[in-house]
Amino acid sequence: MTGAVAGAYLAPPRSPVADPSIATPAIASQGGELPGNIFTKIAKERTPAVVNISTKQKVKTRSMPSPEMEDERMKEFYDRFFPWYREMPKEQVRQSLGSGFVVEEDGYILTNAHVVEQADEVIVTFGDGHNGGDEKEFPAKVIGTDPKTDIALIKISPGKKLPTLALADSSKVEVGEWVMAIGNPFGFSQSVTVGVVSAKGRAIGAGPYDDFIQTDASINPGNSGGPLLNMNGDVIGINSAIYTGGFSQGNIGIGFAVPANSVKDIYAELKKGKVSRGWLGVMIQKITPELMGALNLKSSKGALVGDVFPGSPADKAGIKRGDVIVEFNGQAVDSNDQLPKLVGAVKPGISVKVKIVRDGSEKMFTLSLAEMPDDEEKPARPEVEQESSIGLTVDKLTPDIAKKLDAEGTAGVVVKKVDPAGPAAAAGIHPGDIITEANKQTVRDVASYKSAVGKSKPGDVALLLVKRGKNTHFIAVKVPAGK
Repeated sequence: MTGAVAGAYLAPPRSPVADPSIATPAIASQGGELPGNIFTKIAKERTPAVVNISTKQKVKTRSMPSPEMEDERMKEFYDRFFPWYREMPKEQVRQSLGSGFVVEEDGYILTNAHVVEQADEVIVTFGDGHNGGDEKEFPAKVIGTDPKTDIALIKISPGKKLPTLALADSSKVEVGEWVMAIGNPFGFSQSVTVGVVSAKGRAIGAGPYDDFIQTDASINPGNSGGPLLNMNGDVIGINSAIYTGGFSQGNIGIGFAVPANSVKDIYAELKKGKVSRGWLGVMIQKITPELMGALNLKSSKGALVGDVFPGSPADKAGIKRGDVIVEFNGQAVDSNDQLPKLVGAVKPGISVKVKIVRDGSEKMFTLSLAEMPDDEEKPARPEVEQESSIGLTVDKLTPDIAKKLDAEGTAGVVVKKVDPAGPAAAAGIHPGDIITEANKQTVRDVASYKSAVGKSKPGDVALLLVKRGKNTHFIAVKVPAGK
C-alpha cells in the first residue's frame, strides 16, 4: 500500500456507557427503510453536541540557527551581518484545530489524544456564529488521554446541562451501512458529511490496538475527534485518521474511526486520569511462510515471540524466544496483531493462562499480568568484515558501535552492508541490524556467525534473530542456489 496514514490535522456526572438515560432519542430504526430526510434530522438534532476544539502550545525556539553558532566568533559574525537573528522570539505559540462531542451533560467531552496532547491551552467552542446562532467558548481541562488508542477526555464547566451523544455498540456495525461524520474540517465549523462503512477491524500501524472502522464519509484535517454516527444518530466511532495517498493532505475517500467500544472499555479509567492495561512482556511478530519452514511450525496461526523482557511476567513464567503463543486466557490467538488487544483488555494483577507451542509441543503457563509501562524498556541482553552467501556483510559489534545503536549489553555481530539485490535485503535486513542468533545458535562474534550460517545449504532457509532498536525478531533468509 502506497501513501501515508496521518492523523486528521490538526448529580455525580453520569457515564455515557453505564447510564443510557442520557442518550438522545433514536431517530430511525437501524434495520428500517432509510427515509429521504434522515440525514437532515440527524444533522439538526446531533450537531449541537459537536464542538470545535482549538489548542495552543508554547514552543521554545533557539535565538541562534544552529549549535555551531554558539561559538563566540560565530555570534560576533551573526551580530554584525545578521542582527535580526537576535530579534527572533525565543518562544512561539503553535495552534491546532480539532473536533469533539459531549458525552455527559455536565461537560465531559470526547476527542482524539493527538488533538490535545502537549497543549498548554484548550478552548471548546459550541456553534458557528452563523444563521443567527450563538457561538460560545469555554476553557477546557484535559482529564485523561490514551495515546495507544488515540482517545482523550476533556472537561468544561458550562453552568447548564448540555446536549449529549450516546455511544453505540460498535460490534454491531455492518460494512455498507450509512454513516455521518460531523466536525470542523479545515476550521469550517459544524460540517456534515455522509458515506458508508467501508471496512471493519482495520490495522493502519497507528498502535498496538488498531481496530479502526474505515469509512468513505469525507474526513479532513480538523475532523479529528468528531463523531461518526449511525442512522440512529448514535456514535459508532471517533474520527481519527485519514489516508492521504501521498499526494495531498485532504480526503481521498478513506478515513478511519476508533470504534465506540474501544472508548467504552477505558472510559471509567479516562475519568480517573490514567488508563492501565495488562502487560505480558514479549516482543511478537507475524509467522511468515519462510519462518514456518525454518521453525518447523505446522501452522501460521499464533504470535511468534521474538524477544522476552527480563523480569516481565512472561520471563518469570518461563516463556522463551521462539515460542509461539496460540492461546491467551482461553481465547485462541490466530494472528500476532490479535494478542496485544487480548492482553490489553485484562487488568494488571489478573492471573491468566498462556498456551504456547515449543518444538512441536504445547505448553501451558499460568502468570499474573503486570501493568504496561508508559514506554517499554529495551530487553536486556575489529574482527574483519565477513561477507555472507545471503548478501550481507557483518563486522564485530564493539562497545562503541553498540552504544551508537542503543544496544549496550547486546552480543552478536553488526550488519555493515546489505546487497540491495541479495536475499538478505529481500527478507528485510538493514545495515545497523544486530544478528544475535543464526540457525538457532548464539552468535557471539564473526566466527560463530560464519559457522552457524555456513550450515545452511543452497536452497535452505537461514533463520536469523535480529535486533533493531527496541525490537528483536526472527528473519528467514533463503540461501540462493549455487552459492
